[in-house]
Amino acid sequence: MSDNEDEHDEIMSDEDPASPDMEHETEHDEDDEEDMQLVQQECLESFASKDYIMETTIFTTLKRFLQAGGSPEKVVELLSTNYIAMAQTVNLLAEWLIQAGVSIEAVQELVENHLKSLIIKHFDPKKADSIFTDEGETPSWLAEMIEYPTWRSLFYKLAEEYPDCLMLNFTIKLISDAGYQGEITSVSTACHQIEVFSRVLRTSISSFLEAGEEAIEKNLPEFTKMVCHGEHTYLYSQVLMHVLAQEPKGGSNIRRLCQELQKCANERGLDVTPITMALSGAAAYPRACQALSSMLSRQALNPADITVLFKMYSEHDPPPVDLIRVPAFLDLLIDNLFKPGARLNPEHKHKYTNLLAYAASVIDIYKKGGRKSVDRNELKPTVQALEKTQSLCSEGKGASELIADVATLFTCLRFPVVSMGVLKWVDYTVSEASYFKLNTDHTPLHLVMVDEIVTNHILLHQKALDLLIRVFKSSFDELDVLVRLELKKMVLDRMIHLFSRGCVIPVVSYIRKCFDSEDTDISLIRHFVTEVLEIITPPYTPEFVVLFLPLIESEEITGMLRAEDGNDPVSEFVGHCRTNYHDITT
Repeated sequence: MSDNEDEHDEIMSDEDPASPDMEHETEHDEDDEEDMQLVQQECLESFASKDYIMETTIFTTLKRFLQAGGSPEKVVELLSTNYIAMAQTVNLLAEWLIQAGVSIEAVQELVENHLKSLIIKHFDPKKADSIFTDEGETPSWLAEMIEYPTWRSLFYKLAEEYPDCLMLNFTIKLISDAGYQGEITSVSTACHQIEVFSRVLRTSISSFLEAGEEAIEKNLPEFTKMVCHGEHTYLYSQVLMHVLAQEPKGGSNIRRLCQELQKCANERGLDVTPITMALSGAAAYPRACQALSSMLSRQALNPADITVLFKMYSEHDPPPVDLIRVPAFLDLLIDNLFKPGARLNPEHKHKYTNLLAYAASVIDIYKKGGRKSVDRNELKPTVQALEKTQSLCSEGKGASELIADVATLFTCLRFPVVSMGVLKWVDYTVSEASYFKLNTDHTPLHLVMVDEIVTNHILLHQKALDLLIRVFKSSFDELDVLVRLELKKMVLDRMIHLFSRGCVIPVVSYIRKCFDSEDTDISLIRHFVTEVLEIITPPYTPEFVVLFLPLIESEEITGMLRAEDGNDPVSEFVGHCRTNYHDITT
């Protein structure tokens, strides 16, 4: 073949449209065109949804559509056709309601509550998580939402329902970072983030220390729910509080909180005994640890383990007393000693009383990190008081038979641990259906002993009140109506005695609750008010005035107690409150 022919063939070969490179470019163009068509179709579906022009992603979607070669006219047509102005209609209706006389706050609450219910109903965690992948950063609207209590409460509720949603987990952290960790105690999501959990735990503990007993009673259930979310959260919390409990200032309060958590965990069916034993230092005393762990895990005492502990605490160098100061163990001892009908082997009874007395009265004296001595000065009299009282309570004597031993009982009731046991015994006794039916005394001896306990031990006031409330709430259906009223008046007198000994707010709070619920005979509330007015004098705390004043101002309660000239305790109390507590009474 000639050179010219070869050159001609080479040129023809380069210009051949069916060459591989040309085919590849054509396929690539076709793929790009298909991708662009897919993008356009996806964007058109978004534009065709209702009120899409109000969505935060409108500009991003519009940019994608136009870059993919989409028609602007089509965008305008779809957005305008599918614009139904839902948000604007809501605003218009809200304005009409306000013009019709409804307050702005009520309208706002109405709209927000409905919106919350819709969000909860239609919430999709996958779509929520896509917010971060699409935007690549924290949406500005999310930061604004968490500034309002209404929307924070919505996030808490959603986080409980969807604990694996990344967007909600992140939002909970944002809320904590913004300083609202005090609200997060009920959110289990917080338990998966160490920073959030630590912050919430610190805030909760601080509030318990500052507000005292009332805060514990009010907030402990939510706090327990958070701490007992898992074994890791419980262990972390208890270790942290165990370290804080060693501090001389406030350490005893932290220890009390630890014990309340242990009790609540047991009530929830969780076996936290190994953690309790490990933190108490029981590992240094394996025999005592094994005996205690066995009884605490089964929630029952047994003579063999009690004997092991009794022998160890009878030695010259016994284990630390804190080892047996576990509330669950002490409750078991008191139950076995003071519960009517409890089967207790007489041969082992002294071991039970000795261990209970030891835990209640013995003091380990430490210096420079080591135990220097053991103070047993109160041990013998405590043991004797427990044995005498337990013997009298277990004999099954009636109230009339116990009168001869009242002096002995009252002497023994000066010991707090004895009073605790007697309260338990009285609770079991008066809870029997036939107790008040067979009783003929105006004030049964068992409740007289409650009065004595209240007089001697301020720390048992709440337990005494709980007992009296249970009695007061009993129906006594087997008794005549008038007898029933007299009986409840007698119980109220016990509450008034408790009131007079300093348990003011808890007692008045309960009576106020009875008044508000309208399920208590008004004559009983009138009796309470009359008796209280005779024993109180100014000045009064604002909290007391807020609780008690509505009872005083009720015409149904105090109408017949007022004098025409205004010279009566009711008018004097009302006048004093209106003069000195203007902000409360207006």
